[in-house]
Amino acid sequence: MTAQYSCLRDKAVFITGGATGIGATMVRTFVQQGCRVAFIDLNAQAGANLLAELPAGQARFTAIDVTDVTALQQAIADAAGHWGRLDVLVNNVANDQRMPTAQVTPANWRQCHAVNLDAAFFATQVALPFLQQQSSASVINFSSVVAVTGKVDMAGYVTAKAGLIGLTKALAREAGGFGVRVNAVLPGWVRTERQLNSWFTPEQQQRWLEESALKRFIQPEDVANLALFLASEQSVMITGQAIQIDGGISLSD
Repeated sequence: MTAQYSCLRDKAVFITGGATGIGATMVRTFVQQGCRVAFIDLNAQAGANLLAELPAGQARFTAIDVTDVTALQQAIADAAGHWGRLDVLVNNVANDQRMPTAQVTPANWRQCHAVNLDAAFFATQVALPFLQQQSSASVINFSSVVAVTGKVDMAGYVTAKAGLIGLTKALAREAGGFGVRVNAVLPGWVRTERQLNSWFTPEQQQRWLEESALKRFIQPEDVANLALFLASEQSVMITGQAIQIDGGISLSD
């Protein structure tokens, strides 16, 4: 069950990586709260399909590669101009490709950070002047539990996600004087279609349950509910935090 936050009605929200998985669930969930939502994604078809199922006029979608900083920042500025405000920025976009350390090239490393770390910085950079115009606003950065546990064959991703925690703390200090909260969400293994098709094998799922304090899988809705709370005024005194939502997992690999 999702709580209803009356304070979110008519707020303007921007979500990166919003066409599938956790991102799509957040888009739907914020729309259900009465928010006006702009979302971007590289997957144009998935984004168009999601937009078609949402109430007309309540959401906007643009197909964008977040490594194109100019296009990313323009999309945020356009959304803020269209809605006349910006209240919440959700830096959700990620790419968790695996690669042994010995095979990582400089291009691989830069691309990994461009998606998983740089996009969050440059999105926030352009969003802050709009967010600061509100009496209460929120930036939600999506890190990962692997930023604190580590993960085999994911040195670039783990480093970028750890960097997001540092970025969160730095920006929380900088933006706090303007009433803007900045927090990081660190999900564990969420049961999305991509993860089930790519990495979350039946063997991995069994191990997850064995090592988890809470004996169930994390669903996209669980993560979206945390994002709602951090976006709402119920979290008005929470900033600079790295909040794990992982069921109490003890896995390191």
